[in-house]
Amino acid sequence: MRKIEHYPVLHREVINFFKSIKKGYIVDATVGGGGHSFLILKNFSEVKIIGIDKDDYAIQIADQRLKQFKGRYTLIKSSFKNIDTILDQLGIYSAEGFLFDLGVSIFHLKTERGFSFQRDEPLDMRMDRSQSLTAYEVVNRYPKNILEKIIFEYGEEKFAKRIVKNIIEERKKNPIRTTKQLADIVYRSYPPPLRRSRIHPATKTFQAIRIEVNDELSEIKQGVSKGIERLKKEGIIQVISFHSLEDRIVKNIFREAKKLKKLEILTKKPITPGEEEIRENPPSRSAKLRVGRRI
Repeated sequence: MRKIEHYPVLHREVINFFKSIKKGYIVDATVGGGGHSFLILKNFSEVKIIGIDKDDYAIQIADQRLKQFKGRYTLIKSSFKNIDTILDQLGIYSAEGFLFDLGVSIFHLKTERGFSFQRDEPLDMRMDRSQSLTAYEVVNRYPKNILEKIIFEYGEEKFAKRIVKNIIEERKKNPIRTTKQLADIVYRSYPPPLRRSRIHPATKTFQAIRIEVNDELSEIKQGVSKGIERLKKEGIIQVISFHSLEDRIVKNIFREAKKLKKLEILTKKPITPGEEEIRENPPSRSAKLRVGRRI
């Protein structure tokens, strides 16, 4: 069987919702490896991209991927919560489109920064490597009650207390330095009948710690809200989320903007990948796309 080329998540739908944009700027607020931006530039010849990412490595990869469109894209290293400042500095007040592809990128999982427990890596999880807070600090230095709150709320993990109890016991003996050490602690914290489920027991804990390290939920609230404010009339905003916490925040921001008569919601329910895309790209299975149009 031939290897299927990898495309960014929900790429067909993203392109379809942007088809009303004939020219102007689309802000790819989470440019990552440049996958969505590449397809936007390829499909819309008069559109320009402003690509934002707080990861140096992402900016380098995106620049390589987009180089055939030189002159039609600008890449900025920053958090997307600073969208308003970035646009001001570029002398652009508003844009025709905004795209947010939230969460961790595939290329993040391939770098040795501890985003995945599939390999034994240092506990880091920083998207922006210039920041000081790492997963090591969270796991080894956070107080018990704060760590429980993070894993329970950000990971929606019902065994948070048990997991944190075992983390505390382990770190008293020796620091927890690697992803394997942490994943093993979580695995042992789960009741034996639940250890062999399709989703690894450590998945929720790793998600929670990553969210804390990168301040992800606060960034979503700020970035998506500012994106709506900076949309031109009839402009399109698209947000792809990968877990219920992200999706809930986006849904509430969209609802509030609708109530204030700033946004028309184009997706009554979030769009999810079809069977074909899930076969092509299994990690896409949890993706949810919400789309709005500026009134």
